[in-house]
Amino acid sequence: MRNTSRHTTPSRRAFAAVAGAAAIALTTSGCLGLGTAGGYVPSGKLAGPLAKTKSLDGASLSIGSKNFTENILLGKMAIILLRSAGASVKDLTNIPGSASAREAMLDGQIDGMWEYTGTGWITYLGHEKAIPDEHKQYVAVRDEDQRKNHLDWLPPAPMNNTYGFAVTQQVAEKYHISKLSQLAKVPKAQRTFCVESELINRPDGLKGMLQKYDVPLGSGVPRSNLRIYQTGAIYDATAHGKCNFGEVFTTDGRIVALHLKVLQDDRSFFPKYNVSFVVRDKVIKKYPQIADLVAPVTKKLTNDVLLHLNAQVDVDGKEPADVAYDWLRKEGFVK
Repeated sequence: MRNTSRHTTPSRRAFAAVAGAAAIALTTSGCLGLGTAGGYVPSGKLAGPLAKTKSLDGASLSIGSKNFTENILLGKMAIILLRSAGASVKDLTNIPGSASAREAMLDGQIDGMWEYTGTGWITYLGHEKAIPDEHKQYVAVRDEDQRKNHLDWLPPAPMNNTYGFAVTQQVAEKYHISKLSQLAKVPKAQRTFCVESELINRPDGLKGMLQKYDVPLGSGVPRSNLRIYQTGAIYDATAHGKCNFGEVFTTDGRIVALHLKVLQDDRSFFPKYNVSFVVRDKVIKKYPQIADLVAPVTKKLTNDVLLHLNAQVDVDGKEPADVAYDWLRKEGFVK
């Protein structure tokens, strides 16, 4: 399940309308109306660098997530860590959509969840342009959301789940291409793209990207070179040679399963979507050890790690909670 809402850039009015509707639904139906995942989530005993973390015995917390694989997986990871530290944790993962998840947190129904810096800056805080530097964007999101909404963004992971373009190993070798700035060296007839229709004309989408990399849509990439697919079908189409360059999300497990290679966005066109654990201010002040609990785990969340964890769910069919627990145990965080 892949939710593309964090990658869109709606107007502030549009987001406010959706968020308002979500807030009404939350107010009238409570947490039961969130359509959350629930289910069995294993727990253990904190180990390794977390072994001496101050206990959370007596704490009662609620953890949410949006309804796509990666966010559910990370949500389960947080639940496992918190329960292993002694907290009583309510599982509110799998909330449908960014607007509903955000409103649940602003409303106090969720104490913590993983969020993406690009989503925070563009979608939630309403800025039109992303900040190219990852750290500066994180600091800007952290400071503004704390000031306006009393939400604390803990230091982000190195992973960046943003838009990207992938190729097969054969295409990479044939055209000697590993980064987007090398697109201009590929013959025009071979600059074929598999994309979803929404991405084509958006200034922060394909059109803007091609302009940034000196192969403008029209003169550099003829519109006849575009192949339109639903998001999920692009990966398979790219792998099977329907086009040379396929639109992907950079931590999607299908990249690994189909042996695709993501081209480096070496001119930093696409917004950065580093994931950060976000906690309500009142909660982190009462239980500051949450930051100590999450920090070493966050540092391990690279693109490569998420690619393989997501693949275990989307490709191998494993349960997110089991994948999360197995990884935490393998890394020595729980036993």
